[in-house]
Amino acid sequence: MTKYIIRRTLGLVPLFVGAVIISYLLMRAAPGGPQAALAGIKSITQEDREKWLRNWCLQAEVTPVNMLKEFGGWLGVLNCDSDTFPQIFFSAQGGLNVLPAALGGGTNGIVHGDFGLSIRAGRPVVDVIMERVPATLLLSSLSLIIWVGVAILIGTYAAVHRYSLFDQGMTFLAYVFYSLPTFWLGLMLIFFFAVFLRTQGITDVFPTGGIVTTRDWPPFNTPEYWAAFGQDPVSAIVDVGRHLVLPVFTLVAVNIAGDSRFVRAAMLEALNQDYIRTARAKGLPARTVIAKHAFRNAMLPVVTNVALELPFLVSGAIVTETIFTWPGLGRLFIESVNARDYFVLMGLLLVSTVFILIANLLADVVYAIVDPRIRYD
Repeated sequence: MTKYIIRRTLGLVPLFVGAVIISYLLMRAAPGGPQAALAGIKSITQEDREKWLRNWCLQAEVTPVNMLKEFGGWLGVLNCDSDTFPQIFFSAQGGLNVLPAALGGGTNGIVHGDFGLSIRAGRPVVDVIMERVPATLLLSSLSLIIWVGVAILIGTYAAVHRYSLFDQGMTFLAYVFYSLPTFWLGLMLIFFFAVFLRTQGITDVFPTGGIVTTRDWPPFNTPEYWAAFGQDPVSAIVDVGRHLVLPVFTLVAVNIAGDSRFVRAAMLEALNQDYIRTARAKGLPARTVIAKHAFRNAMLPVVTNVALELPFLVSGAIVTETIFTWPGLGRLFIESVNARDYFVLMGLLLVSTVFILIANLLADVVYAIVDPRIRYD
């Protein structure tokens, strides 16, 4: 298993590089560019603007050669302060620019942990992204636990009690919720709790926006918030929990509807296998046959499906976070698109790519855990 994981990890490197190149080219082809976006900020002096552009190889005219230099500077392979060959590959300290600064390398580029500067916020991209990560992880982890757990329970029970009233009812609800667009479901929840209930004199059931009540708590994930959290953690947790209800329901409703049918189909296929009939013929209890034999084999396609959907949650559910003004990575993506904050967008694409590759690697590892017949040499 260890050798397989090492081989798969090394095999992800060219995929990662290819994804980074494609993401960079797509972003570079977008209208405007960092130069135009930076020029629109009047608070930055011309000297600071030119210095920032020079640090990221963005001063020259856009040509294929200069685009390669920009890409190399963003990666951290090239030293943007040099224009001659081969000095461009070496830092001011004399070592290869790609090496760590402690070994004489450079400090610019993603290989050195420098994702650039957010044009909109005027701060390092890493700081801008990291301050949004807790909100997205909170929303995505809770949604994932509820979504996968409930989908497995519903799908398994429906398969074991095929054509029962429960199975038919869940089939109907699954088709209803799976047909609902996420944005429409979120808007209807906001309308119901923020508009309809208020007309009936019912208020403060579930908040329809944000992650904390702004009149009671400082902005989330700030030093002031954590200081207030330490003084009254129970109230803080209850407040965040109330804000989680609607976005979590919006995320899990559609996913549970689809994946419960997926689990049901996989369980039905497993229950019809010869080894299940053999286990039953031996007199094994029905619970043992279902839990020990059928369930583990039915989980293989489910693991694949979850692995494909996991990066969507972790990198930020863009529609859900935008509708409920949730301060996570999905909303940050929309804000960056509107502000033409190219370096933040590149950072978010890079983070999403890493999560997708890791999720697929984890899926392969979980296969061997779920199904003992699978062995990696």
